[in-house]
Amino acid sequence: MLKKTIIFTLLICLIVLQGKSQIVNSPKAQREFRAAWVASVANINWPSKPGLSTQQQQDEAIALLDMLQKNNFNAVIFQIRPQADAFYKSDLEPWSYYLTGEQGKAPDPYYDPLEFWVNAAHERGMELHVWLNPYRAHHIAGGPVSDFSVVKKHPDLVVKLKQGYWWFDPSKKGTQDLAVAVVKDIVKRYDIDGVHFDDYFYPYAEYNGGADFPDDESYAAYQSKGGKLSRGDWRREQVNIFVKRIYKTIKAEKKHVKFGISPFGIWRPGYPESIRGMDQYDKLYADAKLWLNKGWIDYFMPQLYWQINNIPLSFPVLLNWWNSENTKHRHLWPGLNSGLGGGEKNSDEIINQIMISRATTPLSPGVAHWSIAALLQHESLRKDLLAGPYQEEALVPQSLWLNKKLPASPSVSTENRDNDLYIKWTQKDAKDVFKYVVYTLYGSKWTYRTLNTKSSFLQLPKTIELNGKVKSTQTLKAIMVTAVDRTGNESKGEIINL
Repeated sequence: MLKKTIIFTLLICLIVLQGKSQIVNSPKAQREFRAAWVASVANINWPSKPGLSTQQQQDEAIALLDMLQKNNFNAVIFQIRPQADAFYKSDLEPWSYYLTGEQGKAPDPYYDPLEFWVNAAHERGMELHVWLNPYRAHHIAGGPVSDFSVVKKHPDLVVKLKQGYWWFDPSKKGTQDLAVAVVKDIVKRYDIDGVHFDDYFYPYAEYNGGADFPDDESYAAYQSKGGKLSRGDWRREQVNIFVKRIYKTIKAEKKHVKFGISPFGIWRPGYPESIRGMDQYDKLYADAKLWLNKGWIDYFMPQLYWQINNIPLSFPVLLNWWNSENTKHRHLWPGLNSGLGGGEKNSDEIINQIMISRATTPLSPGVAHWSIAALLQHESLRKDLLAGPYQEEALVPQSLWLNKKLPASPSVSTENRDNDLYIKWTQKDAKDVFKYVVYTLYGSKWTYRTLNTKSSFLQLPKTIELNGKVKSTQTLKAIMVTAVDRTGNESKGEIINL
C-alpha cells in the first residue's frame, strides 16, 4: 500500500507540473533521454551470431533501430569494442570475432558496421553512443586467441584470469595509452554522439575464481619507485587518472560528444544507510562517486537493476542518493532492468521507475533500458511504454556545460496545396543542426513531431479527424519550426498563424 501511495503522489505532482507547462503560449517539446543498450559481446543482441552475411547484419540492425524509433526512443548505446577488437575499420585493433567468426576478418561484402549504425540512427533522429570496454582483452566466448589479438601483440599489458578471461592491467601506461588512442580515433573519424563505458573496471572477483587481481609485479614496481598508496588506493588512482584523461581527450577532439559511464548501481554498502550489496569501490576499484563529484562525465548511468520495494537495494533510494552526489549537475540517467519482462506487474515496475526518475531529476529526465532484447521479447512492455510515458517523442535534454548557444532559427515558408499545407524551411549553419521540430496547432492543442537533419519540408493536412466519444474535425491554425543542435539546444521559433 505504501509503494502505491508514493507512486500515486509522484504521478499527481507530474500531472500538476504538466498542466502548468500547458499554460505557456509557445509550444515546447518534451525532454527525456530514452536509450537502449545493444550488446555485441557473445552476440547477446547484435549480430545474432558470428558469420552472418553483410545483408543479414544490416537487416538485423535496421529492425532494431526501427523498433526503437517506432517506440519513441531517441538514443542507442552500441557496443563496438567488446574485447580489444573493433566493429569498425581500425588500424589499432582487429575486426571483431563476433562479426565474422574470425578475429581480424572484415565483413564480406565489405562495409563498416559503425558507420552504418551511425547513419541509420541519425536518419531516424536518434543519437548513437559507442560503448567500449576499456580493460577486457579477451572474452571466454570470443573464439580462440588469434595472432591479431592484444594478448599476442601486447603480452606485457595483459594477465590471464582463472575463468579464462584475459584482462588489461589498468595500472600499465600502455593500457591507458592504447584505450585513449582508440577513443580518440573513433571520435575523430565517426560522427558519434557519445562515448560510453559500463561497469567493468578491475574485474569482478568471480572472473578470477575469487582470487585477487594478479598485479603483484606492477604494484611492486610502483613501490620500488617510492609509491606509498595502499594497493586498493593505488588501483583506484589508476582508474581515476584514466577516466579523467578520456574525458579530456574526447573534449579536445569534439566538445559536443558526450562521455558517459554506467557503473554498478551501489557505490558502497551503507550509502545511503539502508543499502546492502557489493562494494564496487573495494571490489572493482571504481570510485564512481568521485567521477560524478568531479564532473569527469557528461552523463552518469548507474545500473539500478533492482525493484522499488527491494528495501536493501531500492531503486528510488539509490537514485536519490546518487542525485545528492551530482554536485556538478551532470545528466543522471539510471539504467533499468527492463528484462523484468512484460505483463502488467513488470510493466508497472518499469513505468514507475521512469516516473520516479522524472520526479527525481525533472530538469534532465532520462533512463536507459537493459537491454534491447527485453524490448523485443516483451511486446506488452513496448505497448505499455508507448501508451504511457513514451506516448510522445522527446528531445534529449540539453548539456549546457558543453554549449549554451542556441542554433539559428529556420527560415520557414508555406504553400497551400488543396487540402494540405506544404511547409518548407532553410537553415543557416545547417551543419550544426541535429534535428528539427515541427509544431502544429490543431484546434486548441499543440502537437509536434521531430525530423532528422536532412529534412527541409513537410506536408500537413489542413484538417484532422479526432476520434473521441464524439468525432470532431480540427483545423490547422498555426505552425512553428525549430532547429536542435548536437548538445540539445533548441532554436527560437516564430509561430505562423494560418
